[in-house]
Amino acid sequence: MNYYTNLAKKAVETFVKKGKFEKASEDLPESILKQKKGVFVTIEKNGELRACIGTYLPTQENVAEEIIQNAVSAATEDYRFGPVQEKELSELRYTVYLLEQPKLIKSIKELNPNKYGIIVKTTEYPLKSALLLPGLDGINTTEKQISITCQKGGIDPSVEKIAIYKFSVKKYD
Repeated sequence: MNYYTNLAKKAVETFVKKGKFEKASEDLPESILKQKKGVFVTIEKNGELRACIGTYLPTQENVAEEIIQNAVSAATEDYRFGPVQEKELSELRYTVYLLEQPKLIKSIKELNPNKYGIIVKTTEYPLKSALLLPGLDGINTTEKQISITCQKGGIDPSVEKIAIYKFSVKKYD
């Protein structure tokens, strides 16, 4: 386990067992304590998605705090699943994604679902958005990546004007 996933695991376990947020340790690498990035935390159980929540832009003081916040949010607030229970903790596996700044694309030719995640946003009211991380199983075409992202956000690109942003990630599992 690496610093990133270990911090996510400790954050979830501390919150589930004690109802408290983990503190970012001073002995973490400088890259975690000094950098600010968007972070997604994915939790799996028995190889299946259990929770996933994140931020595509930084909202916390540093990457460590971003990981702690998003790990706890994934474990307790992912509306698709109930909150993580203490009895599950030993069965969970964590993946942490550090996101680079999203960039507006001019053409879908700039996309590659194995290399870039995407954010799809409507440009007119009602404002909607959705995000899909890169390298997901079964999503190997740009068209499928856009379609699934739009479905997640309740966006109909045939009637709503959209903007698409791409971003790269560093994945730690």
